[in-house]
Amino acid sequence: MIVYEASKKEFLHHVDQDELVTHILEQFKLKLGRGTSQSEIRSWDNSMLHMYRVLNDQNIPDDAGVAIEYNIPYTSKRVDFLLSGHDGEKDTVVIVELKQWSEIEKVEGKEAIVKTALNRGLHQVAHPSYQAWSYAALIEDYNENVQLQEIQLKPCAYLHNYRKVPNDPLTDEIYDHYLDLAPVYTKGEVERLRDFIKLHIKHGDQKEILYQIDMGRIRPSKSLQDSLANMLKGNREFIMIDEQKVVYETALQLATEAVKTDTKQVMIIEGGPGTGKSVLAINLLVALTNESMTCQYVTKNAAPRSIYATKLKGDFKKGRIDNLFKGSGSYTETNADELDVLIVDEAHRLNAKSGMFQNLGENQIKEIIHSSKMSIFFIDENQRVTLKDIGSVNLLKKFAEQYGATITTGYLASQFRCDGSDGYIAWLDDVLQIRETANANDMGMDYDFRVFSDPNVMQKEIEKLNKRTNKSRMVAGYCWEWPSSTRAKTDYQDITIDEHNFGISWNLNNSATWAIDKESVTEAGCIHTCQGLEFDYVGVIIGDDLRSENGQVITDHTKRAKSDQSLKGIKKMIKENPEEAHAVADKIIRNTYRTLMTRGQKGCFVFCMDKGLERYFRQRLSREFVYGEIDGGEMRVAEDNGL
Repeated sequence: MIVYEASKKEFLHHVDQDELVTHILEQFKLKLGRGTSQSEIRSWDNSMLHMYRVLNDQNIPDDAGVAIEYNIPYTSKRVDFLLSGHDGEKDTVVIVELKQWSEIEKVEGKEAIVKTALNRGLHQVAHPSYQAWSYAALIEDYNENVQLQEIQLKPCAYLHNYRKVPNDPLTDEIYDHYLDLAPVYTKGEVERLRDFIKLHIKHGDQKEILYQIDMGRIRPSKSLQDSLANMLKGNREFIMIDEQKVVYETALQLATEAVKTDTKQVMIIEGGPGTGKSVLAINLLVALTNESMTCQYVTKNAAPRSIYATKLKGDFKKGRIDNLFKGSGSYTETNADELDVLIVDEAHRLNAKSGMFQNLGENQIKEIIHSSKMSIFFIDENQRVTLKDIGSVNLLKKFAEQYGATITTGYLASQFRCDGSDGYIAWLDDVLQIRETANANDMGMDYDFRVFSDPNVMQKEIEKLNKRTNKSRMVAGYCWEWPSSTRAKTDYQDITIDEHNFGISWNLNNSATWAIDKESVTEAGCIHTCQGLEFDYVGVIIGDDLRSENGQVITDHTKRAKSDQSLKGIKKMIKENPEEAHAVADKIIRNTYRTLMTRGQKGCFVFCMDKGLERYFRQRLSREFVYGEIDGGEMRVAEDNGL
């Protein structure tokens, strides 16, 4: 949807007569049904004066189309400025991403990220060239008229308040790929930007191309479909078996029905750790996209989105794939049934409010169901690990019923994690005293569970196993601080255990793919960076928030780090209802360690800060095996001998 459109001549007149912002606001309210902030109005006033200067050239055709604030369908993204016409051979649209920035710092270790001053502080944001290119890629991938009519899109960025200096961070070589795709122009470079526009817009089109884009049916392009399908072929990591295949075929059938009959469908799939929920979700994303449906994979946690997007990208630049992966707060302003299918992984982690300050929207579950013809939720209620997590089967059904949706439920039981055994999960639930099970002293299968007395030995074992497939990692309970000043320093040891002369850094914040980065085995992940992911082996450092006394497992939320947001608000709850608050905190801590200790497909190793808890784990293993340490830190399997 285009908020404002005009010819170049009309645009210049509206700016010259100080009428442009009035026209934009009128259309903004008419088409979006709301006003906007004073800061956005000021930005229009400022930026459009600069675009007036750029377009005030007689060699740019007067009947070229001008569009301001093009809202890309089924996203919250708006393109600042478009200019349409012909380059002599093809219909062409120049996309201009406008920025009022005046300072920039480069960010190493992350793809196409810079720092700039926003909201009274320096924040990491996408490089302007990446942003302009990603908008063009999104339109190319999903606008049917652009695909069929071969409309070429030429993105660029214009930072009209930013003056470049020698060795400028904005044009550093680490951004070369995106600078080539979408050149950037700055203060004093009006003529260069004009030349870019005149190269691509030689003849006007009387806004016809803008109309074609605005009216274009939203469907994934054939090239995107083919590329995604090819990425899955032969990738054993995404092969489905048994119940996965049944759920997969049912979901495809229901999605087709929802789109053809315009009836809302909600599918709820329950499954514990390692039941293949994410593998199934990715297969559905690819298959439904291949059926020309608009489809997105949704999680609250960024880690699974980043990992699966990276694994799926193949030869694509990851930005193309990123358009398929969205955060759970992305649907606060979308229209009803705007997308065909939303696939929600880790649905237990959904929140009520969205946004950095939890001030947007009403309820993420409601918004997801509202925004799609079919929504598929993968859920495990035992993996709710923060006070804000609201995802439950009952709540999903409640909102589905409010929308008159047909509800289909399913369950995944086969274990892909934990050596193919439900027995380990049941044993662990019993050990952590989450629930009593028949597996009090029996894991059922040969799962590699070890108790370590020295975290250094455990880390060496994880590093040794990681050399096989890069699928072994250290993780820890959130009982150690994560200072903002050292979050990009791997040599800063956030987690220290003095009695063992042990130290390790938390995962770095300059990588969204800690779980698969080749060097990250020397860092420790937490619940927020490993939930929804899996490894071969996981080494878990259990902090002081979990201990054992007289055979009872006890939690202590006061031992959590202050920088952990999982229990934010618990103090207020304690004042209002202490009994309920302690019960909630207790469940969150137990669920956290249950989740951490079920990340390993083949094995889980633990080191306990509390020696009572270490003895308790050894006792629970006593009818099977106890792993003890002998000289030189080597490990051996031993019968229970009181270690």
